[in-house]
Amino acid sequence: MSARALARLAPVVLVLAAGLSACGGDEEPAPADTSQTTSTDETAAPEDDATSTPTDDATTAPEDDTVAVTVTREGGDFTPNGERVELGVGQTLVLTIDADEAGELHVHSTPEQDIAYGAGTSEHEITVDRPGVVEVESHDPDLVLLQLEVR
Repeated sequence: MSARALARLAPVVLVLAAGLSACGGDEEPAPADTSQTTSTDETAAPEDDATSTPTDDATTAPEDDTVAVTVTREGGDFTPNGERVELGVGQTLVLTIDADEAGELHVHSTPEQDIAYGAGTSEHEITVDRPGVVEVESHDPDLVLLQLEVR
């Protein structure tokens, strides 16, 4: 090959080499990360297994990791009114309902949940097992009280 032909091919070769090394770079760390995690788990003492269990439970939220919201009903008015609350998948939402009359709230999760409450103060727990936005509403009056942003 002539020097001129090699000079024309050099940029192409460099671009291809850079592209291949970039592709190879993305693929190599994933197996390395996975093997590091695996080797840590394989060489771990039972204490680390216990540590990994709460990590798994962190996805479903430990029992004492709760979010508390107070709902007040006075006449036909509710507080909060459409407030967004962040909640982890499997995390417990404790609703304290202070109402001047009995009623029912609907949690539009899958499956749907109904919360019947009496006049006075009552406490109810909600757990949502799927990510998304879940509305908590009253049908009498028709009002969205909370939007649970479940992650």
